[in-house]
Amino acid sequence: MRDDGGLIVTLRKAGTILQVAPMIGGSITRYTDEEGGVDWLRPASAAGIAARDPEAMACFPLVPFSNRVRHGSFTFEGRIIHLGPPVPGPHAEHGHGWKAAWTIVERSADRLVIEYRHAADLWPFAYRARQAFVLARDRLTITLEILNEAGQAMPVGIGLHPYFPRTPRTRLTAGIQGMWRTDDEVMPVELVDPPPGSDPRAGIVVAATPLDTAFTGWDGRAVIDWPERAATLTMTARGPLGFLVVYTPPGEDFFCGEPVSNCTDAFNLAAVGRVDTGMIALAAGQVILQRRWQPPRPWRSPASAPPRRSPSSSTTPSVPS
Repeated sequence: MRDDGGLIVTLRKAGTILQVAPMIGGSITRYTDEEGGVDWLRPASAAGIAARDPEAMACFPLVPFSNRVRHGSFTFEGRIIHLGPPVPGPHAEHGHGWKAAWTIVERSADRLVIEYRHAADLWPFAYRARQAFVLARDRLTITLEILNEAGQAMPVGIGLHPYFPRTPRTRLTAGIQGMWRTDDEVMPVELVDPPPGSDPRAGIVVAATPLDTAFTGWDGRAVIDWPERAATLTMTARGPLGFLVVYTPPGEDFFCGEPVSNCTDAFNLAAVGRVDTGMIALAAGQVILQRRWQPPRPWRSPASAPPRRSPSSSTTPSVPS
């Protein structure tokens, strides 16, 4: 089903709705439990859709890198690559996919596959990216893949940039190992242990914790609780998505918990010898493959308490060994 003059594709499954705008960066515009009245992602506004603004969407893809590249420039295999003047800030951000039109490859009532093809330009590597969305009553599975169509190795990072609704008591809990301390331009400075109050292992109250950083050693599972709504969402990931970027801007009605494969400025950090950046050197013709993975059954509260609405969301890229 398509809405808004063909701009939005709607998937439905037993009262759960997913809406995707392939032409707006391959973005999700809405993911909601229509029967329970719960938005699992911050829905895109009508104005944001009209403006085709990916940052006003519910979630957008990150290819061929996530987060920032310092000054839009890096060195890979002895070659200096300039990505052009960053817009709007001083650093290149989030890759290409979020600002490009994607095409529909496959569609059914509860499944959608879309594709973006990039010809070599200032990013001198041709590649093809695909997203597959599979909707079930109690979960959304998103797979993301990228195929190197260049005749040479290509540096790669992938991920998703979801915007979650924020309430005064919203809590994010995740297993991680460390975090990157950042400078005033939100660029990585030092790998440290999270300070008290900012450690997702102990749970973060997002409204009280201003963050914009990458956590390392993510175990692939994050739990978001909305006590006011008696709702819980479990986000799981497999494969190279070993970093969790958390963004909690003060005063906003959303926060971001981004499953990604690389830390901020991974390409430049790798160029100076760091081996823990998450950058993938994808050989010519190689693809980051997808494997379907069923997340755990939704958690339910004890019988003495009201049931908690609790879907699961999973992303499942993996790199062949």
